[in-house]
Amino acid sequence: MLVTGATGRVGRAVIDLLTDAGVPVRALVRRSESAAALPTNVEIVTGDLTVPESLDAALHAISTVFFVWTAPPQTAAAVVDRLAAHTQRVVYLSAPHRTPHPFFQQPNPMAALHAEIERLIAATGLDSTIIRPGMFASNALLWWAAAIRGDGVVRWPYGAAETAPVDDRDVAAVIARTLCEDGHAGGDYVLTGPESLTQAEQVSIIGDALGRQLTFEEMPPDEFRRETPEAARPAVDMLLAAWNATMGRPAYVTSTVSDLLARPARTFRQWAADHATVFTEGPHPTN
Repeated sequence: MLVTGATGRVGRAVIDLLTDAGVPVRALVRRSESAAALPTNVEIVTGDLTVPESLDAALHAISTVFFVWTAPPQTAAAVVDRLAAHTQRVVYLSAPHRTPHPFFQQPNPMAALHAEIERLIAATGLDSTIIRPGMFASNALLWWAAAIRGDGVVRWPYGAAETAPVDDRDVAAVIARTLCEDGHAGGDYVLTGPESLTQAEQVSIIGDALGRQLTFEEMPPDEFRRETPEAARPAVDMLLAAWNATMGRPAYVTSTVSDLLARPARTFRQWAADHATVFTEGPHPTN
């Protein structure tokens, strides 16, 4: 079984689940040194999605691929053709761009790329399973950890916007199951957390996990945009549009995680409790 995106937050978790289950795993990495933290029983193969012919060694004698696209779009068609020439099954990490909820229907270049790769996969006739996680719970670390480690005041736009954060571990568990079980060909799975929460509520829940009272301060969207580095501006514009579009509406929530795993999906409160120490690591600024 081949795992692409092997050192990313989802790919690495999938590898751990597969190896714990005794499944032989081959990991595709761009640079061999980046694989140093992977389990020692994982076969490491180097290759680059921007150089499709470099994938042949990784795909040799492989029947099933967990496919994560981490490159510009220009070589997507050639890579998918190579998958079709070597393998039988693909589990593709996509996004909920088909979901009829305003949060997922805003202009989004990445969603357009996902849709094109899905079209390419379908055209090959490969057995495919599409995994569509919504907002990841772990985004809270990227967005709010620095402020929480500081004075505990989180300044952020659209505090009342509701999302249903899905635990990264649940996403990985669904992917591992669809890779290992029969019966998922043609599956199209939208994964969310089990509850709709405002962003301000999520910050409060993190505070509960830390035993601290955190403060959420509403930030005007234009100020948020101005403080964003130019390189991240497209992603920020997409997020601002999505949060604005969902104001006044509960988040889109599915039962897919619990249905596929035969257990409840982890709540955001569980995720925050399990990751509380990550929010406290690092230097605290002095007054």
